Amino acid sequence: MRFMLMHYSTEENEADVPPSPEQMAAIGAYMEESVKSGVLLAGEGVRSSRHGARVTVDGGKVTVTDGPFAEAKELIAGFAILDVRSKDEAIEHAKRWAQVSGATKIDVRRVAEFSDFE
Repeated sequence: MRFMLMHYSTEENEADVPPSPEQMAAIGAYMEESVKSGVLLAGEGVRSSRHGARVTVDGGKVTVTDGPFAEAKELIAGFAILDVRSKDEAIEHAKRWAQVSGATKIDVRRVAEFSDFE
């Protein structure tokens, strides 16, 4: 089954502070291991909110707001799509990701499949 891990931005992410070389090496090693084992299907980090926009629809009215989103308490910093046997296994990967990336909060969500709605 597939799970999405979403890790949240930190002050460093929002300030566009890059990871240290040591942290990049740890992240690279974890990602390489996860790809080779067939667990990691996709994963990317995203730039700080200053490089993005937010589209809001309220009562049919569409509003576009350019970043940064200083008022937002939780912003996504990146995601991974995993193919694992269980939610527990996905949680173990989230714990490992937190250790190598420095993420302080990671959501673990099962990906909805068409078969879930049949």
